[in-house]
Amino acid sequence: MIDHGPTPESPRHPDPPSRPDPWTAPADGLGTIPDWLRQPQFDAEPSPADRWRIWLSRHSVKLLGGAAALLLLTFFGLVGAAGYRGVQRWGEPPAAYPTISQPPGEQAVSSASPPPAAGPFDGTPAAAFPEAQAGITLPAAKRTGPFSEKQVAAALAKVRAALVTARLNRSFMTAKDPEQLIRQFAPAARADLRKDFTSDMFATRLAPGARLTADQPRVKGRISYRATKDAHGIRILAVTTNFVWAYAFQTSSTVPGDGVAVVHDTVVWSVPHPTEVARSGNGLWIETADVYGSNIDCTAFDKGLIGLGTPTYGGPVDPAPDAVFDPDRTLDITETC
Repeated sequence: MIDHGPTPESPRHPDPPSRPDPWTAPADGLGTIPDWLRQPQFDAEPSPADRWRIWLSRHSVKLLGGAAALLLLTFFGLVGAAGYRGVQRWGEPPAAYPTISQPPGEQAVSSASPPPAAGPFDGTPAAAFPEAQAGITLPAAKRTGPFSEKQVAAALAKVRAALVTARLNRSFMTAKDPEQLIRQFAPAARADLRKDFTSDMFATRLAPGARLTADQPRVKGRISYRATKDAHGIRILAVTTNFVWAYAFQTSSTVPGDGVAVVHDTVVWSVPHPTEVARSGNGLWIETADVYGSNIDCTAFDKGLIGLGTPTYGGPVDPAPDAVFDPDRTLDITETC
């Protein structure tokens, strides 16, 4: 038996077959398999930039949601800061404040339509008030107690004429002599009225330096009447007037309402029955008068004069600043000066 051992020309291990082309040769019937799939893979350490991109990809949704929420909070915060007073004023019910009790008897309320809104009254409730005499509406005259319909009508006409002179007549407002109004009262009442004229506020007189604009005052209120007796037992027709008078003064301010002064008064006028008094007592009297002012010069007001003052209505702590324009508000309020 002949031994065929290895020879120097024969290698100890046969050469492996040549590797087929990975892109052309089939591999176990699964198609072409790239060579890199056959090699073990080693993870490379990510760079800082790679870490940042990975973190952003994982948290992008949360970041977008957080950014959107922050933008919304900032937007509503700004809107809230700028619009709180408007929302508070128009979105909430008006603050409650004390009102007066309506007097008994026949009455009438201002009913004329306001003029088109324009000018110094814009931004205040007075913008919806009638102008001047149009705001003074008389109730229908009817026979009342011992007073005939004609006597009631005459008494109401006297009261209306006195109101127009006292609160709306510009020549009277600037005159030093009050006789234009005083002579409209019963002769026996005039002496006391002259004494009280510089302190009582049943008439509007302008303070030195005060100037009204060309705009007519705005007026809102009511008039009522009834037959009764005065403190001396004299039968009288008592006429109660309750009005808010808004005056537009010249001012450099452009803030709505800064140039508007308000006077709210309730006056009880009386006309005695002609058979109850002497001839000198027959005519118009004032029984009581109550008044307050807003946005007025307090020093001038104490002297019976009207001038523009601090541009606030009802005082800095008033929960309902527009209430001073309401004829139904009580006149028993805290001093605003």
